[in-house]
Amino acid sequence: MKAITAKERSGRIRKGVFKYLSVKVLVISALFLVSLYGFILIVHEAVLKDEQTFDDKVFDFFAAHSSPRFIQVMRYFTFFGSHTFLIPAYLVVISFYLFRKKYRSALHITIIGISSTLLMFGLKEVFARSRPDLPLVESLTNNYGFPSGHALSSFIFFGMFIYIIWHSTRMPGIYKWISIPLVFAFTLTVAMSRVVLRVHYPTDVIASYCLGNLWTVLSLEVMRKISRKRQLNVAPHAG
Repeated sequence: MKAITAKERSGRIRKGVFKYLSVKVLVISALFLVSLYGFILIVHEAVLKDEQTFDDKVFDFFAAHSSPRFIQVMRYFTFFGSHTFLIPAYLVVISFYLFRKKYRSALHITIIGISSTLLMFGLKEVFARSRPDLPLVESLTNNYGFPSGHALSSFIFFGMFIYIIWHSTRMPGIYKWISIPLVFAFTLTVAMSRVVLRVHYPTDVIASYCLGNLWTVLSLEVMRKISRKRQLNVAPHAG
């Protein structure tokens, strides 16, 4: 068998890396476009045209299959999309990166968290879509339900958490493949709780997931390009 030279091995590695990056870019681009289309479609049909057929069917389904115990469980899960949970959670994650002197990562998480919150409140005022009638929880601080603050905020936070897990060099691969689906399922349950408790229309929640994906992809891409530009600017001076 012919031995592989170092040059050939290096060429194969570069080819594999380029192939991986091209697939990664393709998947991210597809998710971005699907999310953009989904958000625009919901805005057009459910918000602007006030089409509620889908929302009513989902509400009817949960009304027929929700027991008092199930509703109580949903009250528990909905807490993890509230600012009461998310603000301390963000502070813990940011403090962790500051403690490890990863100031850039701490700054990125801070910017994404604050900007997504401002985006959410801004869009609520723009679309001014009322919440469903007869909610199962009280003390709603905002009468507008589009997009869902709980769904959007929890998706972005736990989405970043998934991103951190995936890029972790200390966690074995098997634990990544176990923990990431669990975190994602947890996020879906938080979002579902808003529908079960009738504080958001299903389309509010779906649109929030689309928007959360759009904002996370855009934010991470912008942060990556800024970091890369800084590294290029610093590199010549380092020599």
